[in-house]
Amino acid sequence: MIKNATKKLYLSLILIFLYAPILVLVLYSFNASRTRAKWGGFTLKWYGSLFKNQEILTALFNTLFIALVSSVTAAVIGTVACIAIMNLKKRPRAIMIGITNIPMLNADIVTGISLMLLFISLGLKFGMRTILLSHITFCIPYVILSVMPRMKQLNPHIYEAALDLGAGPVYGFFKVVFPEILPGVLSGFLMAFTMSLDDFIITHFTKGAGVDTLSTKIYTEVKKGIKPEMYALSTLIFMTVLILLLLVNRAPSDKKS
Repeated sequence: MIKNATKKLYLSLILIFLYAPILVLVLYSFNASRTRAKWGGFTLKWYGSLFKNQEILTALFNTLFIALVSSVTAAVIGTVACIAIMNLKKRPRAIMIGITNIPMLNADIVTGISLMLLFISLGLKFGMRTILLSHITFCIPYVILSVMPRMKQLNPHIYEAALDLGAGPVYGFFKVVFPEILPGVLSGFLMAFTMSLDDFIITHFTKGAGVDTLSTKIYTEVKKGIKPEMYALSTLIFMTVLILLLLVNRAPSDKKS
């Protein structure tokens, strides 16, 4: 009895620590008062103001554009790199896997400063291009990490059999190999998209002037005070993610029924 009560209490505390801050954020998005110190009544005006605030909408577009382009590019490069790594001999393969794991273990601030110095030495102008290059660079290892287990489970004789039956190398890959590793590719794409969407430190060091993502925009506004429109935007993003998760989790059950 006591053991079950303790488990429930422990689970409740975890849920409170995870979701209480989000609930507070959602609550403030409906607060008529600009100050967080008092409740000024229920309102939807911040949601209306959000779609009239060009700076926030531009930052949102930049964030989604960078995340989409970098994750798609990283998914392609990472998948090709993973195939190449798996075709190496055992020792070189182990060395390459270790090398690809280093960026994930490396501190973001070290990666950000390193990329900034690299772009300066190459004479690149900081802006959207440098952000995209940076995000593609740090997203590739996550794609490799996701695709690698699927490649290890793949039976190489299936591809060889397709070639023996007359399929060309490209057709054989997309007909036999790609469907088998597709779950890993999609997983890597989603991970890369999430990492890019959430990144601040690397973007901060490589963005230059005049380009902002949501994370850098919020960081800039913290000094002056975050606008309530940001609460509304954060609430909309949270609700969108929540709905997508519910739909994804509901889909398998619908198919079974």
